[in-house]
Amino acid sequence: MRPRGSSSVRCSELGGDNHHMLRALVRPSLLIVAPKLSIQPRTLSQKAIPLLYRSLSIKSHDFNMVKGTQYVNRLRFDLDAKQIGSLAEELMNNTKKVYDQVAAIKPGEHTFENTVKVIADDETDCDVLSSNVSFPGSVSTEKEIRDAAAEAETKMSSFGIEMGMRVDVFKSVEAYEATNPGLKGEDARFLQRLLLDFKRAGLALPEDQREELKTLKQRISDACIKFQQNLNEDVSHLWLSASELEGVPDGVLGGFASEDREGQTFYKVTMKYPDYMPSMKYCKVEETRKKLDKCYGSRCLETNTPLLEEIIHLRDKCAKMLGYKTHAHYVHEVRMAKTPENVQDFYASLRPKLEVLAKKELAKILDLKKRHVGAEKFDNKINSWDFLYYDRLTNEEEYSINDQEISEYFPMEHVTNGILEIYQTILGLRFELAPDAHVWHEDVVTYAVYDKASGEAMGHFYLDMYPREGKYGHAAAFPLQRGCEERRGQYQLPTTAMVCNFSKPQPGKPSLLKHEEVETYFHEFGHVMHGICARAKYSRFAGTSTERDFVECPSQMLENWCWQKNVLVRLSSHYQTHKPLPEDLLNKMVAAKNANSGLLHARQVFYGIFDLTVHTQDKVDTASTFNRLKEEITYTGSNPGTNAAASFGHLTGGYDASYYGYLYSKVFSADLFNSFKEGGVLSPEVGMRYRKHILLPGGSVDGADMLRNFLGRDPALDPFLESIGLADTPEMAEPVKV
Repeated sequence: MRPRGSSSVRCSELGGDNHHMLRALVRPSLLIVAPKLSIQPRTLSQKAIPLLYRSLSIKSHDFNMVKGTQYVNRLRFDLDAKQIGSLAEELMNNTKKVYDQVAAIKPGEHTFENTVKVIADDETDCDVLSSNVSFPGSVSTEKEIRDAAAEAETKMSSFGIEMGMRVDVFKSVEAYEATNPGLKGEDARFLQRLLLDFKRAGLALPEDQREELKTLKQRISDACIKFQQNLNEDVSHLWLSASELEGVPDGVLGGFASEDREGQTFYKVTMKYPDYMPSMKYCKVEETRKKLDKCYGSRCLETNTPLLEEIIHLRDKCAKMLGYKTHAHYVHEVRMAKTPENVQDFYASLRPKLEVLAKKELAKILDLKKRHVGAEKFDNKINSWDFLYYDRLTNEEEYSINDQEISEYFPMEHVTNGILEIYQTILGLRFELAPDAHVWHEDVVTYAVYDKASGEAMGHFYLDMYPREGKYGHAAAFPLQRGCEERRGQYQLPTTAMVCNFSKPQPGKPSLLKHEEVETYFHEFGHVMHGICARAKYSRFAGTSTERDFVECPSQMLENWCWQKNVLVRLSSHYQTHKPLPEDLLNKMVAAKNANSGLLHARQVFYGIFDLTVHTQDKVDTASTFNRLKEEITYTGSNPGTNAAASFGHLTGGYDASYYGYLYSKVFSADLFNSFKEGGVLSPEVGMRYRKHILLPGGSVDGADMLRNFLGRDPALDPFLESIGLADTPEMAEPVKV
């Protein structure tokens, strides 16, 4: 689920990470998110050498030479199920040795190196090496390997909780702090966060309560892993006839599996985005859309509903044991917003403004529906299976916009080239294709990244763009190896994987992206660049390891490039004529930017309020709460008998009580983009300032301070209101509280 303007960061995801379970759970405050290119390739020399894994038996697959500087890529994508389990055991054994050593330090013998630095080094090792354990669970084509990754994650999660609740280690770190070491910068920040983690883990509680809390956390972790595994393994689909899919373009139908039944062609429509979304947008048969909506809203219904409701209950119980009013209060303590009350104030002041716009848009859509179905069949409401269809018709009738026509101008190869060129220009980077790199699937391509001015090696990124069975089903950036200092003092270059599910190429036709998919591409690649451009001393502050309600801001800001005419011309090239978007179509696209903006943003408000509502309660009926709030906030009801909360992966993937951050951070992103509009959207000067103040610090600086450093002032709201078409109207008189 990616409402327009949002995405998923699988890390810290993109600060605490579902795919770095061991590291994140040792840090108890984090509950842990091939096109052929025209860029000239630079082959990186490869040969197998042992990794500096301390006592680990698994060896690296390759060794890279970058501008004469040797560095080790510690990632492996070819481990079998047994090796995944063995690596997980070795990681846990080594971490336990480190914690045992810290706990055994005698009074008066504590130093930064033997008490804090050793834990930081272990986090760095676990952070990258656990990617070799968990990442295959999201991308492997073999179910045995995906299952092994999930089993290993479960074990590492339980182990991480146990290590994070070791009182002896906590007391040892406290003893070092009591020496008043006078630390500065990231050293001081690391110690402060480490102690806060222990305190938030409940180490101030009596022993019996600590044991109970540990058990509850393990149950939560196990349930979260199972919830996500169920989503990844979901194969929900419908077989539908050509007549049932009337209106769906031939280009879309051609991407479906099909079979003949008694002279009729039936198509297999999965619930993956490339199948589901265009079917819902174009299918003229309301009953078919209703069936698809029912299937989509019923994914993992029976398995994940009880898991989610148990997770919510246990989270609330843990929060109360720790002295917090609710789980949301526990989470927000380390967010920019600070409290759920501040988030509620944000929504309370923003919703009336959105409602004015949304109700006007709703009236237009209802009128459109009435004209299409006729007065006799008109039910005077927009059902859950109606919105995407009539949203598309609004664009076509009011703005003469046709998504399929526009997609013909965005073939994957050209869009990729264009996006990479733009990011290189703005951020002062150079990308070079690494065609011989070790990858996990034949669709995946790899790039090495260099600083354009100095030639300094910056890191690597992978692009895994097309859907396949068992693969993570949405769009996300996975920080596989974070940029930070490793134990020998050398810098560990970052490596990030961008995992998406764009439409596959078809015989005689390339993968064609809808404009909203180009927007998704820009957004997710922004997360990739955040990981590559950040420079931190410690893994826990590397890349996207910022506050959760700030982490989307840098990527949301970069989405704005998709609405600039000069950028759209560069990104577009008709897959047959190779001509860019014509001027009249460009003008229509830009004019339609805020079509149904009020309703679309109301959907974002809904997801955030649902998340906040369930995480400020003890027990909750997720289906009734989800469906009630959806109708109340978005003016569209749900299909009876469904529970889309059962497939709301953010709630178990690190965004619990934090989904509000998408809209919250969007306010900041609009203000950041104003600086580019003033200096030029492709300005290398503004881009380098952005890289320096927003990307480079990672999580070593608070989000609010990064914003002030870049803007030279506190962020303002007006740019956001203007960006969604709400500026300079009477309804905007009252300020929004951020």
